[in-house]
Amino acid sequence: MTRVAIIADVHGNIAALRAVVEEITRRGADVIVNLGDHASGALWPSETVDFLMQQRWVQIAGNCDRQIVRTPPSEQSASDRFAFDQLTAEQKEWLLSLPATATVLDDIRLFHGTPWDDASYLLEVVVRGQVRLASRSEITGRLGGVSDRVMLCAHSHMPRVVRNGAALIVNPGSVGLPAYYHDRPEPHVMETGSPDARFALLEKSDRGWIADLVAVPYDHARAANEARRNGRVDWEWALRTGFV
Repeated sequence: MTRVAIIADVHGNIAALRAVVEEITRRGADVIVNLGDHASGALWPSETVDFLMQQRWVQIAGNCDRQIVRTPPSEQSASDRFAFDQLTAEQKEWLLSLPATATVLDDIRLFHGTPWDDASYLLEVVVRGQVRLASRSEITGRLGGVSDRVMLCAHSHMPRVVRNGAALIVNPGSVGLPAYYHDRPEPHVMETGSPDARFALLEKSDRGWIADLVAVPYDHARAANEARRNGRVDWEWALRTGFV
């Protein structure tokens, strides 16, 4: 049985990442994939990227990774700028080298947001500040003709498994940030209601791919305290509670 472990949206949270890797190791995985947004945040960007650079995983870039290395520092968000200031030139070069998409095991497509836009949600719609699950027609439109049997996305930090026709779409949730506020496409919040670190497992069986969304407890108080030390009380509360 083939087993694929999926992580995403680490956001510099090395404490959560180590807990997730320990659980993946315990369960076993033939392939580990990382869907991007590795460093941006208020925690440990350099330590996190150093760890990721040592792994033999399939790793792609997210929108925050792109922004850290391609957006002028004066125009970056507070989270991207914190990471930019902490990362070494070699670490930034590694982020720059990551592809936007990838394919593993022939029929599994990886991307961060949608196949065409790393900064857009695939499975969520924001309307007047409220977040809802996208309809099948909305998802199909955002896929823009991409029709792989399995598609792995991230960006929203919301763990989801969606069947869109014959396609299985999985968002593993966020390893490192369980809730956040964002002002694009309009002001809204994403909340999981738990401080746990998240990942997903795919297993190939005679019935097809089986998806398992996993929540892993870790020392989230340590991460929350680090965010507070770095002046980010918004991150502190999100890391401590899973709410905004």
